[in-house]
Amino acid sequence: MKQLLRFALVLSFSLVIARGALVQDTHHDYAKWENEISAYERQDATNPPAQGCILFAGSSTIRLWTSLATDYPGLPVVNRGFGGSEIVDSTHFAPRIVFPYAPRMIFFRAGGNDLAAGKSSESVAADFREFAATVHAKLPATKIVFIAWNPTPSRWNLHDKEMKMNQLVADYIAGKSWLEYIETHDLTLGPDGLPRAELFRDDRLHFNAAGYKLLAERVRPYLPKQ
Repeated sequence: MKQLLRFALVLSFSLVIARGALVQDTHHDYAKWENEISAYERQDATNPPAQGCILFAGSSTIRLWTSLATDYPGLPVVNRGFGGSEIVDSTHFAPRIVFPYAPRMIFFRAGGNDLAAGKSSESVAADFREFAATVHAKLPATKIVFIAWNPTPSRWNLHDKEMKMNQLVADYIAGKSWLEYIETHDLTLGPDGLPRAELFRDDRLHFNAAGYKLLAERVRPYLPKQ
């Protein structure tokens, strides 16, 4: 009887946790991005990207990368980042800003906002796995390249969580021909092991021109040959 009661209590607790997780997912506010996504769709209606383009997707690091076309001249690069977004947002809107382009490659950078919002490294890595699986199921010929998270002055307190998330994603990617991982952990660090402030805007979070120059060079070897 005691064992049966213990089992019932454990089951009840598990159901409460599962129900809480479901409510949390249900209450994620996708609608706040509707204006940005709709703007991309209007842009596509008048100037659609070429099928087989090279898509850059994710959060603010991508959205603010306004030099993409000049960084990679001659390549059909398309920017569909939306700042402040989490990985689940990119998964949710993939039918509208990923699938229609049937991109040859996707360079994806997101996860930092997720951690800043309180998600665990394991949860964020799981969200990336879902994004990758969702895209791969629809576009099996598309290669997805994850641009790892790098340390920043404003979120140095999240450094350990960011590095753990990076490692979990790298472990998932290993051995999969349709996925690739770009390490950026060392990109912003100075001789003292801390993020170099001169690579960031005044908010100490987003890259300035010097930071994007380093990022562009790090990504360049992974781009397809013209």
